[in-house]
Amino acid sequence: MPPEEGGGEVEKFVLQSDSVRVEILSFGCIIATLETKDRDGQFSDIVLGFDTLEGYTRKHPFFGAVVGRVANRIAHGRFSLDGKEYQLFINNGPNSLHGGAKGFDKVLWSPQVLPNGVRFFRLSPDGEEGYPGDLKVWVTYTLTGRELAINYQAQTSKTTPISLTNHSYFNLAGQGSRDVYDHEISIEADSYLPVDDTKIPTGEVAAVQGTGFDLRQPVELGKHLQKFHLDGFDHNFCLHQGQDRRLVARVFHPPTGRTMEVHTTQPGIQFYTGNNLDGSLKGKGAATYPKHSALCLETQNWPDAVNKNPPGTPMAMVTSARIQAERPEDAAAEEHLQDLDC
Repeated sequence: MPPEEGGGEVEKFVLQSDSVRVEILSFGCIIATLETKDRDGQFSDIVLGFDTLEGYTRKHPFFGAVVGRVANRIAHGRFSLDGKEYQLFINNGPNSLHGGAKGFDKVLWSPQVLPNGVRFFRLSPDGEEGYPGDLKVWVTYTLTGRELAINYQAQTSKTTPISLTNHSYFNLAGQGSRDVYDHEISIEADSYLPVDDTKIPTGEVAAVQGTGFDLRQPVELGKHLQKFHLDGFDHNFCLHQGQDRRLVARVFHPPTGRTMEVHTTQPGIQFYTGNNLDGSLKGKGAATYPKHSALCLETQNWPDAVNKNPPGTPMAMVTSARIQAERPEDAAAEEHLQDLDC
């Protein structure tokens, strides 16, 4: 890393099984490569990104990175805890997005090699990006057969909001393919969060029944967007509550036979269809990434949860985004991406 970026050496770790190969950087805990087999046994890289480290140190839409302290948006970059108001860096219209100016995606993490994976650690100091408390964070990647698991743990010295996720962009046809319109998607959610013009949830928890947000049965994405006159998705889907890991989303690409399942312990999943990609970035193999050339399935807490307690939502939905300093236990969450052969 150059001195202006804080110096230090960026390391790359490779996890490999018979059917999956993953490259992960210690900068931003970035998944730089995720190769899986198609129905003919041919490997392709299915995540967007860059060939060089320089691409990731420049401005980009969080390709493959862990984002935090708080993923997604916080309205006006403000929240109150214990009678004190906190102001965060504004970096997305009037709001704070994915941790602020220098979130977890833009810093070096300390790695520890495991038998079947790698664990990254960093200390986010009290006041970093405006958040309270010294926050210790561990992100662990493990690969077992066709399953890539991401486990998040954190411990804080003060009450603080936290919601971590991975921001990989997937195209099961292979990165560099023009769009994801031929992908079939399903999400196990009976409700979603409508948003205002700045992508902040309005406070309503809306039923998906009878709307373009009903993805409980698989839909072909391109035809579905046309049918409901949608420009794309960038919305939180409200998952069935429970502490156990559960299947929440499935993507299938008929031409290659690739399937990806997402399992999580989190209460929400942000489905994003790369609406802001515009082809201006040069990605891996000199590929360009136009609008809708990938999709994201970001398991996380509900957006702006620190400022909201929507009707019908248990308080635990909001407080699960905070770790109480009085009992500095670990808060943990898991996400599992299962890439299956055909």
